[in-house]
Amino acid sequence: MHKLPYPIPEDEDARLDALDSYDVLDTMPENDFDELTHLASEICQTPIALISLIDDKRQWFKSMIGLTARETPREYAFCSHTIAGASEIMVVPDAREDERFSSNPLVTGDPSIVFYAGVPLVNEDGYALGSLCVIDKQRKDLTPRQIKSLKILAKQVITQMELRRKLARLERANQTLVESNSFIQKFASSAAHDLKSPLSSILLTSQALQMRLSKSSDDKSKNLTELNISSTKRLLTLVDEILTYSSAPSTLLTNRVVVELNPLLKTVIAMVEIPYGMKINLPTNDHVLTCSAIALEQIFMNLISNAIRYNDKEEGLINIQFREDGDYYHFKVSDNGMGIAEKNLERIFHKEVTLNVIDRFNKRGTGIGLYNVKALIEKMKGTIRVESRIGSGTTFEFTVKKNVELDDEGYY
Repeated sequence: MHKLPYPIPEDEDARLDALDSYDVLDTMPENDFDELTHLASEICQTPIALISLIDDKRQWFKSMIGLTARETPREYAFCSHTIAGASEIMVVPDAREDERFSSNPLVTGDPSIVFYAGVPLVNEDGYALGSLCVIDKQRKDLTPRQIKSLKILAKQVITQMELRRKLARLERANQTLVESNSFIQKFASSAAHDLKSPLSSILLTSQALQMRLSKSSDDKSKNLTELNISSTKRLLTLVDEILTYSSAPSTLLTNRVVVELNPLLKTVIAMVEIPYGMKINLPTNDHVLTCSAIALEQIFMNLISNAIRYNDKEEGLINIQFREDGDYYHFKVSDNGMGIAEKNLERIFHKEVTLNVIDRFNKRGTGIGLYNVKALIEKMKGTIRVESRIGSGTTFEFTVKKNVELDDEGYY
């Protein structure tokens, strides 16, 4: 059988890539699409209505009314001309009198096409993926209202396809997130177990050394040993918390306890490298809070570490302030460090965004810390904001809601 020539869109390769991205070819019929072809057939009063998609070799029908074939060769497809044209609709009143189609097997044989009207299915990027078309076996013309309705229905076809693609992407992203969370939990559990053994050995060794020094007059060595023991115990507690979190992530936020703020801050500061000349001022009065201690520790660990790392002054200063009202705890962490450019104040909370700034330890940030801080605070029904001036320092203010009710999963 003689194959008829057909036009090829100028952006054909990109168009085919766009079509592939919908992952719709050769899928099962779907009611949402079938309803649109049914409406097209009813509105235009034609026995045949089709949603056709054009790949490199064929015309495949996602939905069809009045036709049994699932596809036809591309060279016979009227829609090949529709997607290559510049108009919003292609109308062929009588294909028998049109030189493009008069010898077409779909005209001379089954299904004996005479009338055709097709609206290209143009996606949001401007690629024509196929068409919504109506067909009759006798000569016909459409009214302006029918043409307008057919164009509206074509937009709805694209809307359904976009929705389908976005849902598929969300499902893939969700699966990736589930797999990532699973990996992180397994890694945290494994790392915690690996850390616990040497920490336990350090604790036992330090306690043995403490016993040996008990009768010694070397107070400096005694103090260093006591500091080593208390730090090791704190690290072991953190490891236990990691183990708990790795098996039940929700505990990071749901384990609400009564917390004394200043002792909590001193614990955090004890785990941070404080350079010479750096001064940290705590709230003047101690305050008692009811919240997730480990979540608050993680927030302050990051904010205090950043305030130290990005401070270029000989006499560094960090001020931590606290107040509360009926609904929220309010915290403020300010420093006299390098500062952040105004254009970057929102970006610093985005995942994996770094500002390519070298800290005082000659290291670059990962762009994960502040993203996680913001996520934690938002999970605790709070907010965080930042003010900064280059060379003058930075102030972070955040809130944590009292009596917060968390969702069942507790993930952040």
